[in-house]
Amino acid sequence: MKNAERVIKFKNIIGYGITDLFGMGSLAVVGAWMLYFYTTFCGLSPVEAGAIFAVARIIDALISPLMGYITDNFGSTRLGKKFGRRRFFILLGIPFVACYSLLFVAGMSFWYYLFSYIILEITLALVMVPYETLAAEMTKDFSTRSKLAGSRMLFSQSAVFIASILPGRLMQIFGENTAISFFYTAAVFSVIFVIALITVYFSTWETEEEKVDVSFKVEKLSLLENVKKVLAELSSTFRIKTFRHHLAIYIFSFTSMDIFIAVFTYYIVFALHQTSVLSSNLLTIMSVSQVAAVAGTIWLVVKIGPASCVKIASLLSIVSIIGYVSVYGLAPENIFPYLMAICIVMGLSRGAATFIPWNVYSFIPDVDEMVTTRRREGIFAGVMTFSRKTTVAVAIFIVGNILQMGGFVAGAKEQSLTTVNTVLGLMIVGVIGLQLMTLVYAFRFKLSKQRHDIILDEINRLKAGGSMEHAGDSTRKTVEELTGWKYEETWGNNNVGYKVNAQSAKSVSETL
Repeated sequence: MKNAERVIKFKNIIGYGITDLFGMGSLAVVGAWMLYFYTTFCGLSPVEAGAIFAVARIIDALISPLMGYITDNFGSTRLGKKFGRRRFFILLGIPFVACYSLLFVAGMSFWYYLFSYIILEITLALVMVPYETLAAEMTKDFSTRSKLAGSRMLFSQSAVFIASILPGRLMQIFGENTAISFFYTAAVFSVIFVIALITVYFSTWETEEEKVDVSFKVEKLSLLENVKKVLAELSSTFRIKTFRHHLAIYIFSFTSMDIFIAVFTYYIVFALHQTSVLSSNLLTIMSVSQVAAVAGTIWLVVKIGPASCVKIASLLSIVSIIGYVSVYGLAPENIFPYLMAICIVMGLSRGAATFIPWNVYSFIPDVDEMVTTRRREGIFAGVMTFSRKTTVAVAIFIVGNILQMGGFVAGAKEQSLTTVNTVLGLMIVGVIGLQLMTLVYAFRFKLSKQRHDIILDEINRLKAGGSMEHAGDSTRKTVEELTGWKYEETWGNNNVGYKVNAQSAKSVSETL
């Protein structure tokens, strides 16, 4: 049976989504606890901890787009033909995810923590870049892709729930002043990660190799020409209007969430003088709310479109930060009910904001195909990972430096008022500021189910031999809105992406 004819069953939807137990699970533990772990149990200063995030993610940011390029072209190799050009790398990641708990060994040197974190980031690129292309390869249907993305996000938020609740329960058993709780948390996740990656390999499939652009397989290029090709392909993604706006929403919203989660435990422990167990409990409440938000957003994004959902999520996040700052300023006698309510609202925001970008991503290659006539899922996944990890590296490094400048003392039970104000300032300026930027691009974003259907219909018409001259006015307008190109300059009539020569361009056309 050909892949184009394969029916996506419930087991495939579940099998596809389970991978984000690793993708989000590994980052959830890191995002919520690692900065706190480094500065509390490892003797690292905020600057040293921030440097680990920055160096590791910058190195990985160079690897992620390369992974996208490799997986787009790996199908012609012996291993690619046997195991899949995408799914081979998921199998390759299994031995590395099994060692996740080694990140949380206390009492080691700065270089140990730096090297171990670099390995995690490289493993994430190795697995997640090819994985992120699979929804677009398995089906072109908007609703089915949304179900796949929804399954992924439900597992993602389940991982966040485990990452939130498990450390707190282990702290109650072993005490708050020992690092062993974090090591055992990571050990549990190591087992979960291995099971998840094995499951996704046997539950998914890829586009048939003969249907992939063969111009890449016949080229014999020099090393310099290959470098030029990779750079041309990567940079060309920014020439697609919808992708530029999508990427801006993704980076601003996710970086906002990264800053919030990085300082949340500091806010609870040092600003409100509560325990890290309470921080774990509140993160658990937030994660439950996130799961509910994902379930609702799966339905809502089809009804009102992704742009409207992004606007709602950003506004909820801004309201939540105002709430957290108000709790600190007003200092109510019983703060838990107020914090719980705010965490529920923030969870709704985070759940929606987490689901939307990766739901939308699976439709970006279709818009790109209208411009280039080629399928480049891997390139877009690589650029998204590259862009996000670069900005996250800078953001976390800045957070560490700002905390240090604010007088943060590593390992101290109490922090100064200046340090507390620094934490609050990061929440206000960092989170609210980035959410306002998210709103700016949400108002510019035009992709919807209806417009996506128009793009697909036009691609199918042109593939069937239809003439560009016969395109209707509404189709032309939609194509131009989404691509950022004049209609006459789409469908290969441009210099987007790598071009070898006229003969190569001809071979692409003949393949299609």
